Amino acid sequence: MVERTPKELQGCLEAGSDTTLMVWADCDDNCSDGEALKAHFWKEAQRQGITQAQFDRVVFIFAKDRIENWIEFLMTGNTDESKEGPRVKHNRIAAEAAKKLADFCKAGKSVDGMPPSLQWSCRNWRALVERMR
Repeated sequence: MVERTPKELQGCLEAGSDTTLMVWADCDDNCSDGEALKAHFWKEAQRQGITQAQFDRVVFIFAKDRIENWIEFLMTGNTDESKEGPRVKHNRIAAEAAKKLADFCKAGKSVDGMPPSLQWSCRNWRALVERMR
């Protein structure tokens, strides 16, 4: 995925200003947080000739370990990103969590117990919204 992102970004840039590349990924045991994974993407983007201004248009949504931790938090109010959240087996649960996720990110404030990776990703999403205004 890291290697494909610069090409996908270039395609978005060529499509026009209303197109935004969003990169969703898990930040596994081999990376400390979203910024560390984003730096890995930036290194590859530079290698492929992407400028900082172009790279800054990408919206990164990185869950720590698995997105199931976000779903667990959104559905129960609790999670521990140092442990893998329970697997989600029904689309309905994921859809309900996605609606809550949008509400949290739109609200623009931290919620007690919100996983750090979810806070980081919401900030990136809100930055996109500001750019679109």
